Amino acid sequence: MSLSQAKVLRRKMTDAERRLWHWLRAHRLAGQKFKRQVPIGSYIVDFACLSRKLIVEVDGGQHGESLRDKRRDAWLETQGFEVLRFWNNDVLKNTEGVLELIFIALKERPSPGALRAPPSPRRGEGNDCRSS
Repeated sequence: MSLSQAKVLRRKMTDAERRLWHWLRAHRLAGQKFKRQVPIGSYIVDFACLSRKLIVEVDGGQHGESLRDKRRDAWLETQGFEVLRFWNNDVLKNTEGVLELIFIALKERPSPGALRAPPSPRRGEGNDCRSS
């Protein structure tokens, strides 16, 4: 999907997406940056924290047991993303609970720095290998 399609979707957010975006934008949740209506491959996801590879989808009734959504989620998972899905009704009536689940998922996802190996010791640092 194209960036222009994503821009159209940003203007046409549902009430549930608008409510959740209020809490995800501007690093408000766990200090993490989320983007909305993000193109990833041939898909556009509702919300993504790219640094933690976490996607949040807000769905209406048309998504119930959708084979298309299952294929999409499976592809996103092969790209290293975790996908969380919430019903519109849950976001509107239990916003705090939804935010708590997103917060927990963020804490469980490794930060980019955690994946890097520690730097090698510089010359002269570390174990002293000189013989006596």
